[in-house]
Amino acid sequence: MDLKDKMILSIIQEDSTYSVKEISEKIGLTFTPTYERIKQLEKQGIIEKYVGLLNREKLGLNIVVYCNVRLKEQSKKVLETFEKNIMQHDEVQEIISLSGEYDYMLKIIAKDINSYNDFTVNVISNIPNIGQYHSSIVLHEVKKSTKFKIDLG
Repeated sequence: MDLKDKMILSIIQEDSTYSVKEISEKIGLTFTPTYERIKQLEKQGIIEKYVGLLNREKLGLNIVVYCNVRLKEQSKKVLETFEKNIMQHDEVQEIISLSGEYDYMLKIIAKDINSYNDFTVNVISNIPNIGQYHSSIVLHEVKKSTKFKIDLG
């Protein structure tokens, strides 16, 4: 990956709605090589997909919670069962396997505190082998980004 590829990635991370023509102008290449580079980055899996970032609060989703989960045991089967169960729920945005005191950290988005409470009572509490869970409710998002730092040299 050379500087032009990194520039493309940096631009796409900032705004994926730029046209190939606009990207090519920004990086100083013509349309065709820029297009081919983008397609190659997609083929390599460096660009996984293009998504729209939505304003969750304008959609009435006012609560962000990081929920740490400890399972009663950590056998492969128990871990896989937990992951399969929790992945089915749209409220869960991220599932991260951890080392340390907890086995998983979940990022959960809910309409309000009552909705989150319903989720914990009706979903998390009913998943087999849950030993303990601990919720941290986000008060304010100081920095929110999906952008990776790309060294442009």
